[in-house]
Parts: sequence; C-alpha cells; structure tokens
Amino acid sequence: MGIRKKTASKNPPVLSHEFVIQNHADIVSCVAMVFLLGLMFEITSKFAVIFITVQYNVTISTNEGSEETAVNHFHHGIKDLATIFFYMLVAIIMHAIIQEYVLDKLNRKKHFSKTKHSKFNESGQLSAFYLFSFCWGTSILLSENFLSNPVSLWEGYPHTLMPFQMKFYYICQLGYWLHALPELYFQKTKKEDIPRQLVYIFLYLVHIAGAYVLNLNRLGLVLLVLHYFVEFLFHVSRLVYFSNENRQMGFTVWAVLFVVGRLLTLSLSVLTVGFGLATSESQGFNWAAGNFNILFVRITVLAAICLTQAFMMWKFINFQLRRWREHSQAQTLKKKPVSTKSKSKKDKGERTLF
Repeated sequence: MGIRKKTASKNPPVLSHEFVIQNHADIVSCVAMVFLLGLMFEITSKFAVIFITVQYNVTISTNEGSEETAVNHFHHGIKDLATIFFYMLVAIIMHAIIQEYVLDKLNRKKHFSKTKHSKFNESGQLSAFYLFSFCWGTSILLSENFLSNPVSLWEGYPHTLMPFQMKFYYICQLGYWLHALPELYFQKTKKEDIPRQLVYIFLYLVHIAGAYVLNLNRLGLVLLVLHYFVEFLFHVSRLVYFSNENRQMGFTVWAVLFVVGRLLTLSLSVLTVGFGLATSESQGFNWAAGNFNILFVRITVLAAICLTQAFMMWKFINFQLRRWREHSQAQTLKKKPVSTKSKSKKDKGERTLF
C-alpha cells in the first residue's frame, strides 16, 4: 500500500522530477524493503545486517555478588555509515507519514496561506522530532545516571564504549538530519529558505558527528536534550500562533528558556572540556584508543560550541527586535485610522513574522 495518496487527474511521466517528488515515500519504502528482505536469505543476510542492526558489539562480563552477568556495549566505526543510511531512509518514510496523515489534514482545515503553510509544516515536523528526541534522550540520561553524577561527563574519558540506547540514539540523530537534505528537494523548498535550512542542518550534523567521533557522547547527549527541549517550545509556540495570532505567551516563555539554555550549554561545555578533560590523567592523542584529549582538540571543540552559541544569540536578538518592531507598528496603526492598503501590508507582515 502506498504511503502518499495519488490523484487520478495528474500522472507525471515516470522518473520525472514531479513523479519522484509525488512518489518519493513509496520509492524509499521499496529501497528499505530490499534491505529487510535481505535478512531472509543466508547469502545476503550478512550484508543486510550491517544496514539494519547496530554494529561493533563488545560484551563485558561483570560480577554482581556471586553471579556473573554479561553487559553489551558498542563503539563506533566505519560500518556505522551503512546503518545511518538505512535509518535516513526510515526518517524519510516517517516524514512522509506525518506530513500526509497529520499536517496536510490540519492545513486543509485551517486554510493557511502559502507562507504559513510552509512554516506550519516545518514546525509540525520539527516539534514531533524534538519531542521524541527529548523524551528518548532524557530516559537515557536517567538510566545512566548522568544527571545525578555530572562528573561522569568527563571522568573515565575516552568514553569509547556506549550502551545500546545511546549508540542507537546517535545513529538515529545523524540519520534524521541527513534525511533533511533530500527533503529540501522532496518538499519543494523555496530558494530563499534553502540557505537558512542548510545552515542549521550543517550545524546539527557537525556537532552531533563531532561528539560521536571524538567520544564526547555523554556531553553531547546532555546538550542535545537541553537544546531540543528549548526548540520544542519554540515550534509548539509557533504552531499555536498560527492557529490563533493573539496567543503569543509561548514565545515569551521560550525567550527566557532560550537564554538560560545558552548559558547552561556554555557552562557545561567549559566545565567538561575546559576543566574536566584538561585536568584528566588521560592526556594525549591516540586514534586507536579513541583518545583526543589534547589542547588543540579541546580549543577547537570549545571554539565551535562558543561560535555556535554566539550565532544563535545573534539570530535570537534579531528575531526579538523584529517582533518588537512589528508590535510597535501594530500599536501605532491601532491609534490611527488605517487605509485598506496599509492594513493589508500590516497583515502581510504579521503572517511572515514567525
């Protein structure tokens, strides 16, 4: 059964751009099904399992009282690229399901303009992803006791071994943000919106992959959960704003938490990388052991985090100034009799504010 509904009125040529865009979810589903069918045959199962299951399993025996138990951990490697590719396909399929059965139905009920339509779809997709990632990441933090023991963020570095949930979390994160690249084509993103989306996709991929490869996975997980919670509030507030433009309280709450989130991100990063790793006994560079605890790497990591936070604050300040300017113009226009032409310009400005 196809995921995306087809219309009988338009049948674009096979393998044309419009055909691929309309049927991309079905095409990707067939590709993913090939890997799943590969598990059924002995000849192809060894190849298919690289794409579907998490690789690089390490079994560690631990003694708990008089019983010996085996605990499975995982480290990263080149085969993870295949697994990331498969879950990128899964993300494309899930994106199409949410779009078809949730967002498109809401759009038809609300009758949004073209500008609001694209922004509503973006916030709808991202709010679902941020909520899922925040809940999943929080459960990992609680189960591994990272929140109750902050010293574990740098103690025992390099953290080459990860529990299954943590490694699978990073695989899914990288797969999701990679899927956002072809979605720019599948969703017919406007040319003026592509640079903005490419910037934040690139920033996500660089920071998540950097934490994963440099074995800073614990710090990366904490920062991701913190960041996703703040971003979830923003996109939910924007969805509420689109349904009722008088409801803007969510943006006020988000603004406060955004600044707090930036301060916590910088504090945790400096504490972990600048102080924790700098005073750690495991100094030096060893690629085989996964140890990257040298001054150059620490400075590079802190510089990347600080520059990113500064860039986000700059965007945040511009956003707040634009809101304040639009609000001031709206208050001025309420005090004066406005013509139809000026009123239409005001409505247009409000529609594109968020």
